[in-house]
Amino acid sequence: MHLAFVASRTQAGLAAHPVTAEIHLGNGLPGFQIVGLSETATREVRSRVKSAIASSHLKWPDFNITVNLAPADHIKQGARFDLPIALGLLVASGQLPPESIDNREFFGELGLDGTLRSFPGALAAVLAATEAGRYCGIAIQGAERLAMIEESQLIGAPDLLTLCAHLKRATPPLLKRAPTELLTTTTYPDLSQLRGQSGLCHVLEVAAAGGHHLLMVGPPGVGKTLAASVLPGLLPPPPASVQRETCLLYDVAGALSYSCPPFRAPHHSSSVASLIGGTAMALPGEISMAHGGVLFLDELAEFPRAVLNQLRQPLENGEIDVTRAAHRYRYPARFQLVAAMNPCPCGFLGEAEGQCRCTPDIIRRYRQSVSGPLMDRIDLHVSLHKPSPRQLLTQNGATQESNDVKHRVAQAQCRQYARQQCLNRELSGDDLLEACSLSASTRTYLIEAVEALGLSARSVHRRLRVARTLADLSGSEPVEASHLNTALSLREAPAPADAVNY
Repeated sequence: MHLAFVASRTQAGLAAHPVTAEIHLGNGLPGFQIVGLSETATREVRSRVKSAIASSHLKWPDFNITVNLAPADHIKQGARFDLPIALGLLVASGQLPPESIDNREFFGELGLDGTLRSFPGALAAVLAATEAGRYCGIAIQGAERLAMIEESQLIGAPDLLTLCAHLKRATPPLLKRAPTELLTTTTYPDLSQLRGQSGLCHVLEVAAAGGHHLLMVGPPGVGKTLAASVLPGLLPPPPASVQRETCLLYDVAGALSYSCPPFRAPHHSSSVASLIGGTAMALPGEISMAHGGVLFLDELAEFPRAVLNQLRQPLENGEIDVTRAAHRYRYPARFQLVAAMNPCPCGFLGEAEGQCRCTPDIIRRYRQSVSGPLMDRIDLHVSLHKPSPRQLLTQNGATQESNDVKHRVAQAQCRQYARQQCLNRELSGDDLLEACSLSASTRTYLIEAVEALGLSARSVHRRLRVARTLADLSGSEPVEASHLNTALSLREAPAPADAVNY
């Protein structure tokens, strides 16, 4: 009887739980069976492992082979366990010494020719193994990203035969840390490209400084999409903990490219699963992929109402629970929402030319997909209009550039983290009131404004957060009445369809 135990890990959201590949070579007719995977996955693993061992000029053990992936109650994906199963067979049959797998974990998919391949979720597996103080045997493909993990000890190889040669050595060669970054900085359009929209430039600065959600309503071609793509370039790099979560999210989703900060712009035909997260494997959706960055929803009113309503909880909590039949994972989703929509289906409502011919009923149906509770969760509402041809075609030397605004945004965010250890958008309750430091006269002004406008409790808090950001940008410690007045003016909702005159 021959036994071998090889350590590995399975994926569970952003976590990587330990799994042991237990290999038993018994007497009887030659056979191969795996306990802990579905029948389809078992057939695939058996074919890949057997062909990879034969192609690597190693001997396939002629025994009754039983492989158990323990613990049995964890959901497992088959491809990443090709390597630990193959190594377990080689150790159990005496082709590799038992000490070659001691205190080491192995992950990787095997090609039919013995080639080692990476897999989605490798970053989480190596990170968990490194925290457990273990060496990792991995594919050389994609190893430069994994080598950036501090204190990681990686044994990389292009194929199974080369890895076996490394493991037979007393001291296997380790991969060196490469001077690369897990997140790459992306170049976004500059703020100076927004001509004739000086008010929008100021709103973008406020949104970036406090992490506030933004809704832009205006006719086609006024710069809504350009403004949304400018915003990520105004944001300072996210904290290290957020960058780490973003890397794990992209790795679990199998994405090869990373941006800092993230900018995601899903199409309005996106389903609930693609936006929130789902599929049979409960993978992260667009709101999680935008964690620490910007989620841009263009043509907001074209999204199905059921899809948009799924955003309400993540906008409040900064996380999302994705539940499927066999999976339930919690993913971070603290993103900055930027939405854009036309005032009516044709897009020309309220323009001086009078081109709009939409009836109030058509406009009402167009806007009803965006619910009131969702609108109430958006901090800044801005109505845009076409700039004049002179503003578009005149070179304005006073136009602000992204680098100047980014410097002021970074200073404002430093004040926020020093005062409350979070951005203003995350303040609530007594913490918000304490951070605002309202004087008696300013508090009276706010009470009168709330009564006059009939604001909900959530709306009051949203406006206070924006006012706190305006005070931070101006360098003021208490929130003044002028800051509140500006914050109240930055919540312009689209005019009701019934109010349109024809």
